[in-house]
Amino acid sequence: MNAQGSTGRYWHWAADGRMQCDLCPRDCKLNDGQRGACFVRMRQGAEMRLTTYGRSSGFCIDPVEKKPLNHFYPGSSVLSFGTAGCNLACKFCQNWDISKSRDMDRMMDEASPDAIALAAQQYGCKSVAFTYNDPVIFAEYAMDVALACHTRGIRTVAVTAGYLHDAARREFFANMDAANVDLKAFTEDFYFRLTGAHLQPVLDTLVYLCRETSVWVEITTLLIPGKNDTDAEITALSQWVYRELGAEVPLHFSAFHPDYKMPDVPATPLATLARARRIAMREGLRFVYTGNVRHAEGDTTFCPACHAPVIERNWYELHRYALDAQGHCTHCGAAIAGRFDPTAGSFGRKRIPIAIAPREAG
Repeated sequence: MNAQGSTGRYWHWAADGRMQCDLCPRDCKLNDGQRGACFVRMRQGAEMRLTTYGRSSGFCIDPVEKKPLNHFYPGSSVLSFGTAGCNLACKFCQNWDISKSRDMDRMMDEASPDAIALAAQQYGCKSVAFTYNDPVIFAEYAMDVALACHTRGIRTVAVTAGYLHDAARREFFANMDAANVDLKAFTEDFYFRLTGAHLQPVLDTLVYLCRETSVWVEITTLLIPGKNDTDAEITALSQWVYRELGAEVPLHFSAFHPDYKMPDVPATPLATLARARRIAMREGLRFVYTGNVRHAEGDTTFCPACHAPVIERNWYELHRYALDAQGHCTHCGAAIAGRFDPTAGSFGRKRIPIAIAPREAG
C-alpha cells in the first residue's frame, strides 16, 4: 500500500515533545518508533503511521444479522473484515486472537480500498462491515474503504466499542451507514477494571450517533455472569437507552463464553438473556434481542403496535417477513424502525471466506 495512505491523522505535538495521539481517550504520547496502546498507530519521525493500513486478518461474507444488525436490510450479505489490535483491554474479549494480536504476520491478506469495494459488488454484498477488531483504530483505512464502497453503491457498517474523541468520531461516522456499538456494561467500575477504559465516551458516541447523524444504530451488551447482569444494572442501562436514545433503538443482549483472561467465568445462561430482554421491554424498548444462543422469541422482530411477528429468524436465517416496501407491518400498517428493502434478502446463515487481490482495481 502507498505511504500516503498509511499516514495517520488525529495527533498533535505535546508540550514534552512527544507525539500525542488524538484518536481516542487514551491520549497515548509517543516517542519515535513507539506504538500506541492499540498497537497499530505508531510514531515514525514526524508522522503517525498506520501499520495495518491495507492489511487484514481475513475477509468473509456473512449475514448482516451476525454483526448483529436486525433492522439493516435483513437477510442481506455483508463483506466483513478487520485488521489487528484494539484500543480497549477487555479481559473477556471474544475475538482476542485478532484484537490482541501482536503478530503482524497474522495479517496475510492485503487489499486496497477499491479492491474491497469491487469484491463486495462482485459478490452481491449489500454492505461492507469493519469488524472482528475495533475499526476506530484503523479509521483512516476504514474511511478510505467506505468512500470506495459508496462510489459503487455499497453501504458501510462499523462494529465498534465507540471509544474515540469527538473530532475523530464525527469524521469516522460521517462515512458509515450503520453501526453496532458495544455498550459493554453500565458502570464506570466495570469499564475501568475489565476494559481499561471509561464509560462516558461510549455514552457520548451513542448520543451523538442517535441525535446528530442519520447512521442506523443498534447496541450490543455482552452479559457476563456476576459482572454486569444484575436486574438493577440492566434496568439502568435500559432506562438510559430509552431516555437518551429512544425506544426504537434495537438492543441485543449477547451470551458470554469463557475466553481470554476470564476462562473460569461460566457461560451466560439463556435464562439471563431472557430476563434481560423482559426488563428492557418493560422499560419501554421496542426491539430487544438475544444473541449467541438459539432463542426463537429473542430472534424475532415483533410489531410494537399489534405485536405480530414481522421478521422471524432462526440463527441468522429469515423465515416469515411481514413488512411492505416502506417497512410497515403488513398486519396493522405500523412503521418499523430501520432500513429495509421491498423484500427480504435470502443470504441465510452462510459464512464464506474469500480472498481479495491486493492491487488497485482497474
